[in-house]
Amino acid sequence: MIKKLDISKPEARLIMSFMYVAFASLLIGGLMGLLQTLVRSGTFKLPFGIGYYQILTVHGVILGLVLTTFFIIGFQYALMSKSVGMSNGQRKLAWVGYWIMMIGTVLAATMILLGKANVLYTFYAPLQAHPLYYIGLALFVVGTWIACFVNFHQLAKWKKQNPGEKSPLMAFMVVINMLIWFISTLGVATTVLFQFIPWSLGMVDEINVLVSRTLFWYFGHPLVYFWLLPAYMAWYTIIPKIIGGKIFSDALARLSFLLFLLFSIPVGFHHQLTEPGIDPFWKYIQVVLTFAVAIPSLLTAFSMFATFEMAGRAKGYSGLFGWFKALPWKDVRFLAPFIGMAAFIPGGAGGLINASNQLNGVIHNTIWVTGHFHLTVATTVMLTFFGISYWLIPHLTGKKLTPQLNRLGIIQTIIWTVGMTIMSGAMHIAGLLGAPRRSDYSVYGGTEQAQEWIGYQIAQAIGGTILFIGILLMFYIFIKLAFNSSPEGVEEFPVAEYGDHDGATPKVFENWRLWIGIAVVLILFAYTIPLIDIIQNSPPGSPGFKWPIGNS
Repeated sequence: MIKKLDISKPEARLIMSFMYVAFASLLIGGLMGLLQTLVRSGTFKLPFGIGYYQILTVHGVILGLVLTTFFIIGFQYALMSKSVGMSNGQRKLAWVGYWIMMIGTVLAATMILLGKANVLYTFYAPLQAHPLYYIGLALFVVGTWIACFVNFHQLAKWKKQNPGEKSPLMAFMVVINMLIWFISTLGVATTVLFQFIPWSLGMVDEINVLVSRTLFWYFGHPLVYFWLLPAYMAWYTIIPKIIGGKIFSDALARLSFLLFLLFSIPVGFHHQLTEPGIDPFWKYIQVVLTFAVAIPSLLTAFSMFATFEMAGRAKGYSGLFGWFKALPWKDVRFLAPFIGMAAFIPGGAGGLINASNQLNGVIHNTIWVTGHFHLTVATTVMLTFFGISYWLIPHLTGKKLTPQLNRLGIIQTIIWTVGMTIMSGAMHIAGLLGAPRRSDYSVYGGTEQAQEWIGYQIAQAIGGTILFIGILLMFYIFIKLAFNSSPEGVEEFPVAEYGDHDGATPKVFENWRLWIGIAVVLILFAYTIPLIDIIQNSPPGSPGFKWPIGNS
């Protein structure tokens, strides 16, 4: 039996504050994405002196960092409040974290909009932004750390009040995800505080490029799992309730999350396979660890389809795939996340290609990589987030998901799926033809290469336009659910129960010192010697190591 607590009105206001920022970011970032596809198609020129890399930076930062992080932290606060509760002190501290994140977001966004931080989402040196951009990033990360410690304290307090009891599955998952975030952001915080801020202030005249990129990707790849795991939380604990089923296995769910904690962080070198200065042996080690991350995803796929089959058979459906008919295809709370699950099959396959030393050489720095991100984060994760929103927003605001909004949500899901299929598919194909990422293609003029890519650029613009229609529709639905949905009522917070067959969960799964210790050992093993080697073998001015100050 899973204990379910009520979310109080003060807690709901806190969570909704995160949601407001997330959906405002969706609208702004989506517009920037549409403009990018139109520019790349050659059919549109940006007005008012706006630069392509300015909108590219806005798109990447506001969608990849601001939207996702605000939504995830808000959603996780909801899961924690529902499963272990939130005290007044914890809520006040959560508000402090929220406002620090907001200040950081405003600072960074202002610098981008003023054209003083056209350094892209990855902010690679030697591109240099205004110091306030880096200070904004640092404040944003500090705000998220406060959210981490609020979540940690929530579970610790519950454990103290319930000695010997198994922690609620939702709370366990949230803590794992926030551990991944906290450990990984130590890398990006280090490079921002000790490299980029002093460099941008003129305190030093050089920056060690390889160290900065290594610290960024120490964070950059775990970020993908920070995006993904909240979707997994919904798949494991929410979707079974929506389809009328039960959680297949508590132990398997916890094991998959623990494996993500172990294998998601020490893998950043697979983003740096083409870079000199890193010993190939350590690249190989991290590629192996990257492939190991596929294991918890396969466990999740098995668990979810077992859940679907058991729910269908419990309703009397027989045959090999008869249970498939039992799934609630007309319920947008299920349909959107399910399409997200399906998209993760080709998305995961593309991820294995990206991580492979040989195949990565074919697609490295091509728009294939952009297509991959849009298939995973922008489809798998975002469709699941949309599916969550259809019940979470009205639950928090005292509204109802009406049949009309449900139908509108199904239309939005179809529009999103069609638009993303066209755009991401065109990106993948163009990438195989050598089309670069991060480029407006204008530098190629009328070259033979540009002519080969033009059809796929137009397809990207068509897909991007369809997607923006989907964004406008989703924003409209959000406004209706948050402010103007009728009738008012109580929307269920769907939390699934455990199946009757679910066995005991090994107590070792909650030995936090053990699992955090193993994670730290793996990180030290994967990074200590390579970082020492990088620092010791970085002579001033060497290409690939240190660069003079550059401006974006």
